[in-house]
Amino acid sequence: MAKYIFVTGGVVSGLGKGITAASLGRLLKQRGLKVLAQKLDPYMNIDPGNMNPLQHGEVFVTDDGTETDLDLGHYERFMDENLSRLCSLTSGKVYSQVLENERGGKYRGATVQVIPHVTSVIKDFIIAGSKDVDALIVEIGGTVGDIESQPFLEAIRQISIEERENCLLIHVTLVPYLKASGEHKSKPTQHSVKELRMLGLTPDIIVTRADEAISGGIKDKIALFCNVKPDCVVENMSIESLYEVPLMLHDNGLDRVVCRELKLDTPEPDLTEWCSMVSKIKNRRNVVKIAIVGKYTKFKDAYLSILEALTHAGIEIGVNIDPRWCRDGDFEDFAEAELENLDAIVAVGAGENVRAFAREKAIPLLGLPAGESGKDNIGSRRYTLEEGSLLHKLYGETEIAERCRCKPHEIIALPASEHRFYAEVPFNPEFKSRPNRAHPLFLGLIREAAKKFQ
Repeated sequence: MAKYIFVTGGVVSGLGKGITAASLGRLLKQRGLKVLAQKLDPYMNIDPGNMNPLQHGEVFVTDDGTETDLDLGHYERFMDENLSRLCSLTSGKVYSQVLENERGGKYRGATVQVIPHVTSVIKDFIIAGSKDVDALIVEIGGTVGDIESQPFLEAIRQISIEERENCLLIHVTLVPYLKASGEHKSKPTQHSVKELRMLGLTPDIIVTRADEAISGGIKDKIALFCNVKPDCVVENMSIESLYEVPLMLHDNGLDRVVCRELKLDTPEPDLTEWCSMVSKIKNRRNVVKIAIVGKYTKFKDAYLSILEALTHAGIEIGVNIDPRWCRDGDFEDFAEAELENLDAIVAVGAGENVRAFAREKAIPLLGLPAGESGKDNIGSRRYTLEEGSLLHKLYGETEIAERCRCKPHEIIALPASEHRFYAEVPFNPEFKSRPNRAHPLFLGLIREAAKKFQ
């Protein structure tokens, strides 16, 4: 029987529920458990595929072609598991399914209501994801108190009653620090928990988000007034690298109390490889400056997986990444000002002027598709690489599988005799990069950019 771990957020949005869920997933995996993560988003879109990246951030694509929220990218990178359509649900999908059921006569003429019809679709989705795993982590998007998320919270309330011994609720909240009084305040967390209780839910663990360390007195106060055990108030302080979060949460006891509360008998997690990776992150010294040229560079989350893939390569090579953002229409002015500073370029659907500049100035370039208008060519695809080509040397094989979200086009790669590093690809390699296993294309780009330090 799978264990259900529900993750909700309170007080404000953008607290890092996704990173908390992803970090916990990694910790449980390192304890020997088979773990899957789901994201339930309250917005009415069927999926993020048609959403404006300047509002919502990037669209993450899974192997099976599902267009999802960027949090699934965090799940895959932290947990090192390939996710699928079983891991992403929106209100739009839920209501679409309910209406399809009603038109098809499934409800036999009954009055269709939020309870039980909408909540049943949500419950069925969650339960389907729990098959063949030891633990299912379910993140509820939005903030407790939002009207849009209430059907999802009601669905997990019902599952919590039906599977009482197998469910655990983690509530992530903000604990603000007031400089005027020089102290953290627990009242917003208390009110957020009160909102949960009004919906019939009581958290088992409270993860406190703060920029500064929270005193033991504040934690005890939260435990007392929110009715949780003292060691079930777990601190999640802002930290320099996201990849340090699993180690911090482990040190603060999150995975230990989760396993205890769910009666999971597991060994201590083997975090040797993760600790080694974090050590590499902290010991990077040199900096490479990478231009990221694209349509949506005003909002960095629009290219989150690209930025993370560059970071992963930097970890492997031992350099820090300094991204220089440029909207594709402003490239001429940008190039004139930044020419002496650029070590490489990542061109996301950028025009010929960017590619010509890289060729003329012998600057390493990785060209990626913009990720638009790819409905007929989305998900994992097979590609054959030319023997002896740049990509063949980077991948070490001639047959590869990559995810794409674009119109099909050819691979363009210049040989070393013509350019230091030049590759344009018809797929999105950033989706398969991992912090402890950098993608070969990004690794090759950063290795070439870092040669100036040799």
